[in-house]
Amino acid sequence: MRYLENYLERIKRKGNLTLADAISKTVSDVVPQYISNFSFREHVVSLLVGDVQSGKTSHMFGLMCAAADEGFVNFILLTTDNILLQQQTFKRAEADLCDFCICDENDYLKFVQNNMRKPAVIVLKKNGRILKQWKNNLSSTNFVAGNPLFIIDDEADAASLNTKVNKNAQSTINKNLEEIKKTTTSSIYMEVTGTPQSILLQTIRSGWKPYFIYYFRPGKGYLGGNFFFPPEVPPYIVLTDNDEATDILNDEEFPENGLKTALVTHLLTSAHIMLSGGSVCNFLIHPSMKTDQHTGFAEKIGEYLNEIIYSYDEEVTRGYFKSIYDGLKLTKHDMIDFSKAYKYIIDQMKNDKISILVLNSFSSYEENAQYESGINILVGGNSLGRGVTFPQLQTIYYCRVAKSPQADTMWQHARMFGYDRDSELMRVFMPPKLFKLFSDINRTNNIIISQIEKSNNGNDIKIFYSTGLNPTRKNVIDKKAVGIYSGGVNYFPFYPVNKDIVAIDEILAAFADEVYTVSLKLISKVLDLVDSETTDWNAKVFKGFINSMLAENSSEQGKIIVRRDRDISKGTGTLLSPNDRKLGDQYDDEVVLTLYKVTGNKGWDGQKIWIPNIKLPGNRVYYSGNDIPEQDNKLCYDILVNTAKVAESTIPYDHNNK
Repeated sequence: MRYLENYLERIKRKGNLTLADAISKTVSDVVPQYISNFSFREHVVSLLVGDVQSGKTSHMFGLMCAAADEGFVNFILLTTDNILLQQQTFKRAEADLCDFCICDENDYLKFVQNNMRKPAVIVLKKNGRILKQWKNNLSSTNFVAGNPLFIIDDEADAASLNTKVNKNAQSTINKNLEEIKKTTTSSIYMEVTGTPQSILLQTIRSGWKPYFIYYFRPGKGYLGGNFFFPPEVPPYIVLTDNDEATDILNDEEFPENGLKTALVTHLLTSAHIMLSGGSVCNFLIHPSMKTDQHTGFAEKIGEYLNEIIYSYDEEVTRGYFKSIYDGLKLTKHDMIDFSKAYKYIIDQMKNDKISILVLNSFSSYEENAQYESGINILVGGNSLGRGVTFPQLQTIYYCRVAKSPQADTMWQHARMFGYDRDSELMRVFMPPKLFKLFSDINRTNNIIISQIEKSNNGNDIKIFYSTGLNPTRKNVIDKKAVGIYSGGVNYFPFYPVNKDIVAIDEILAAFADEVYTVSLKLISKVLDLVDSETTDWNAKVFKGFINSMLAENSSEQGKIIVRRDRDISKGTGTLLSPNDRKLGDQYDDEVVLTLYKVTGNKGWDGQKIWIPNIKLPGNRVYYSGNDIPEQDNKLCYDILVNTAKVAESTIPYDHNNK
């Protein structure tokens, strides 16, 4: 049976020709190189990256169908420990993969009775009890050990990684996943996420760094980070007061504020969509992870709706609606007539057709799933992230502020991303400080994607964020192996090495004792020729950061300062003169490379040598997951080669890290 061909044909019958073409491209890029030639004796880790809500599930299913065509028969599809998401994924698998045997968490008997007649897909939450149960289930069958597992870990950066990496221990979920892999002689473990920061910062030794990475671009009509969070505030973002969320819950009156404006925006948007033939319009409120605040905001929305219904025939209320309508019409020029929209809204309210749903850990699956039709207002916290999709989500009120914000967590909260949105009616309400954070995250995401597309092994991807914004949670990053560098700080080797001093002389011959604006590519060429005798300074890491900047802008410029005949002792704790330090500090937003050529008279055995000093752009923190010393890299490689030959190996063999 041609599983991929059948899957694509079903998509085409629904009229999604563009999606079918996109899936075909992903399959043709990945399968011949990484799946068709699978050795059946390795445990390989891979990474599929797609933008948040850009269709990752469709691409996952396409790769699963292609793998089934290659002879894989046992698939495990992992979701986060969220009943809503697990059930959403299970039901979609049943609908889209009708050629497969789709098993829920309690369908062990169904899995066994299928007996590989059809490829089996087991949809599991990443829950310790569930994973342990299925590890035992798989071990007890007589057909799993001899057939490779194809494990698809949706939202792989959530829960799967070892949260005890810095405690010399292994977290429960991470251990259970590793034991599931050991139930068979070989496996492909495909990590899938729209926020790969924590995965990219894993070490080879962890067993969770991907052997290959593939990024697929979103299709036509997708609204994502570049739409909502460019450097300048677009018309689809409505800025609120930074402290409004706290003030709202403490205010017993009903003053005009961002939440009330968002509510009226949602009602008018719903009227336009419903009267234009639509069947659903959703409004999401994400105030906090605290469940008591969810209730508080839901109650406040109820009070606002009551206020409207009691005063809808008053000029003040009608005028308030009209002012917001006029604002929407600035981007939605063919907005439905105001009087018609206003009458529709009031009729819906009188007939109790506006639903307020609180979605959190206290809600049942049945309560959580009532937003597929009608006019809905959704209030919640963590349940609103990580893969849960809300159809026709047009209005968002987001005011969740963390003390130590994490880029990957915040980006997963961006439920406004997707395809089925009317771009001209999109409105996101948030305070300025959150817009700035989201814009910073979007910029770095674009840089990460550019690096992935240029190098599929992911071994040299560098990440940087504004000070105060962390890439991910600290407990999944091996602090001994991940280098963290601060912008605005001068870094230089105590014991520098010149690989080719003549070549350096030639590059710098045109530079006198002045400050020059140069291409970062020239600075990168200089870094190729210098290093350190010890691990105190790594030229490859700094070059990696420069390459990440060039990935964003190939013509990016920096500053170079050249000084000759410096009489400096080897191993000194001070390199830059006060004047040169002050000079470099003037260029806070650029890379500054200062090069001193020493006379060689003080501890250098009479040999002249260039000493590099580099300063990365300030107000940022730079992260490098490639800080393993050379000898450790060699050790890791030797271990991987040897264990790849052993059936119970669980470490991915990275062919590119030779």
